[in-house]
Amino acid sequence: MTSDLSKLGVRAPWQDLTRGMIISGAGTSREFNTGEWSTAKPVFIEEKCKQCLFCAPVCPDSCIPVKDKKRGEFDYEHCKGCGICVKACPFGAIEMEGVK
Repeated sequence: MTSDLSKLGVRAPWQDLTRGMIISGAGTSREFNTGEWSTAKPVFIEEKCKQCLFCAPVCPDSCIPVKDKKRGEFDYEHCKGCGICVKACPFGAIEMEGVK
């Protein structure tokens, strides 16, 4: 069974959902902006960051981009606000903020 990925979303009927344990297409996680439902988000404080990059590998959703050995701003479209990156940062360069 394959699903039309353009039909999937918050209001999709159960008949259009993919069955568990089935990959419906390559690279489909980029199409789902899962960060839209979070109630908290991490905030990057650049002046405190030492570029240790401890935060990037612990992010379960790969929301911390790294380019040329430097971390970038969060990808809030996919960040669920779990706060794991806050715990991993030894320099206090990431803080959680409530979404208004």
